[in-house]
Amino acid sequence: MLSTLAERLGGKRFGVDVEVSMLSTDTRTLKKGDAYLALVGENFNGNKFVNDAFSKGAVAAIISESGLENSQPLIQVKDTHIALGKIASLSRQKSIAKVIALTGSQGKTTVKEMIGAILDCEGETLITQANLNNTIGVPLTLLQINESHKYAVIEMGADCHGEIEFSATITMPDVALLTNASAAHIEGFGSLQGIVQAKGEIIDPTPEGASIILNADDPYVDQWIQRAGNRNVLLFSEGTSSADCYAKNIEVAEKGDTSFVLHTPQGEERIGLKVLGRHNVINATAAALAAQTSGASLASIKKGLESLDPVRHRLNPIVGLRDCCVIDDTYNASPNSFKAAIDVLISFPEKKVLVVGDMKELGTEAEDSHRQVGAYAADAGVEDLWAVGELSKHTAEGFGPNSKLFDSMQELISACKSVADHDVVFLIKGSRGAHMEEVVVELTAGGGD
Repeated sequence: MLSTLAERLGGKRFGVDVEVSMLSTDTRTLKKGDAYLALVGENFNGNKFVNDAFSKGAVAAIISESGLENSQPLIQVKDTHIALGKIASLSRQKSIAKVIALTGSQGKTTVKEMIGAILDCEGETLITQANLNNTIGVPLTLLQINESHKYAVIEMGADCHGEIEFSATITMPDVALLTNASAAHIEGFGSLQGIVQAKGEIIDPTPEGASIILNADDPYVDQWIQRAGNRNVLLFSEGTSSADCYAKNIEVAEKGDTSFVLHTPQGEERIGLKVLGRHNVINATAAALAAQTSGASLASIKKGLESLDPVRHRLNPIVGLRDCCVIDDTYNASPNSFKAAIDVLISFPEKKVLVVGDMKELGTEAEDSHRQVGAYAADAGVEDLWAVGELSKHTAEGFGPNSKLFDSMQELISACKSVADHDVVFLIKGSRGAHMEEVVVELTAGGGD
């Protein structure tokens, strides 16, 4: 009931008491019978749409501004963002699902998809959709947990300190996984050590009886082990045999196809991945250990990992114009993920063209990081590097004389189209703000949709 919810939120109730079961934060998708929660951000104020919500059939509204009181059922709170977290926490506490939370600088979305594919073999599994991994997306995902879910896999991202702590506190994971820490999105954290501290926020709110899964290969793992205290710590690795889960006999074939023997506490199994690149081996060991710790069998691990197709916009090969190959890796970019993608590109026998946009949020390291990526591509044997963007000119400089810097996205797209053929493979990559997916769309007539 609304009165009970008001008490839980520490808010003031107005109007008649009504039953509340579903919550919406967007009047555009609100359904009749939902309660409307008015979120407030830098560029929006949900309080302005309260009347619109009631006109569309909302049974109640949760607001943060005074002066909106009328005969409609309302709860007024100080901060609707915090209220959303509290409501999501109530939903999570009611659930009997095993909850796995994960964060990290790279790989977390692929690892999330891998864990979900494995656990789907064991029972109905809820996973974070699209990019709903921030302090609004996490509670909205938790609100979707219902009695049919045996598992929930919750991805957590952050732009600054405190965000992962917020998400982990309301999630109360049974298993918490930290993939790695690197200089990605460093601008919001001040330094790499700041990122290490922020990613470790997933550990602190995790209950004492939970398991913490960490990357044995990460140089900061000892800090996280110490932070975990008396919790059950398990380690995954690409090849360290002292880890609880690791890979051996790794084979990377032409066009990035990868197979390996997976060692787990339950035994060993050879795995062949559809997702491209050697870097996905450690992602698979992380996912396998998290899923096994949550109750998955070795058979489900093999079936789930081998069934997973490339994740959209993450090293996803698509047939393009005149049968060229377009590797779509446009979801995001950092120095490490760029190097991993280049390693995949050079495994293709065709003529290789690296098409790059800017990497964002690298702070004072931005120019040097872009040059390093260009130099890495040249040393790896990439034939051509084509760049667009203010920062990507440094990538072109690092690559050398076979690079081209374009003044506009349209000029870059035209150049790509002019050389597209069956014997050419393009790797398209950049941060989301660089909008490199536009190149993919033009080369593939839809970008794989």
